[in-house]
Amino acid sequence: MIGGLALPVGRRTSRLRVPVTIVVSSVFILAVVVGAIAGPTFIHTSTSAPNPLSVGTMPSHAHLFGTDELGRDVFARLVAGTTTALTGPLIIAISGFAVSALVGVAAGYFGGALDAVTMRFVDFMFALPALLLAIVIVTVVQGGYWIAVLVLAVLNVQGDIRLVRGAALEQRNLVYVEAARVTGISRFSIMYRHIARNILPILLADFATDFAGALVALAGLAFLGLGAEPGTPDWGLMLTEGQTVLFENPFAALAPGIAIVLLAVSVNLIGDWLYERRASAIGGR
Repeated sequence: MIGGLALPVGRRTSRLRVPVTIVVSSVFILAVVVGAIAGPTFIHTSTSAPNPLSVGTMPSHAHLFGTDELGRDVFARLVAGTTTALTGPLIIAISGFAVSALVGVAAGYFGGALDAVTMRFVDFMFALPALLLAIVIVTVVQGGYWIAVLVLAVLNVQGDIRLVRGAALEQRNLVYVEAARVTGISRFSIMYRHIARNILPILLADFATDFAGALVALAGLAFLGLGAEPGTPDWGLMLTEGQTVLFENPFAALAPGIAIVLLAVSVNLIGDWLYERRASAIGGR
């Protein structure tokens, strides 16, 4: 009897095993979230006041990552920048998730004229150079960070809609959908309680991709002098400002650059892992 029970327990243990990369990624994302929420309570150094007597100094006990071109503490600004690093990309990713779930599932399920109109709109949006258009719009309207977030949120949804529409199109002719129709379940319930639930792994992976892409895009706009206002503790802006003291204190540019890469990679790794876990769970039913 004990031997007969050993195999299922071993299988259950292997299924619950979390890769080290996912643990490390989760810890880093948690640290960023804590920095965004509680950063001002434990960072007592000013993130904006210049210090001409401490310009471009190397890391020390007083300044963990040294100082930038104005003598400001790089670590304090890095922690303060977690707010913009999370908020904008999160808004863009959530908008893509919501719009793709609503529009993409409906277009894939109903087909016909709704699908044709939706896909022609998607094709038109795909023809636009999104990042170049964002640069032009933000420059023309002289907008700041939130204008950049709004523009990227609008220009981001077309890829999400196409991906979700394709998944819904594949699901609508499956047996469980036909059975739901026969039993009299409403179209809304079929679309958003059954089809959307079964394509949730795709939505989760797409959400993670959107977040990482938005993070890099916003950092790129800030690097070009667009988006975040000068002096704001924004990772992309810190990256371009740190170039002026690159040889005096390379951490002024390296720290925000590495933070951007680590956050984007961490979110993508967790998104892919959740996709695989959820897809295997659905496939195992």
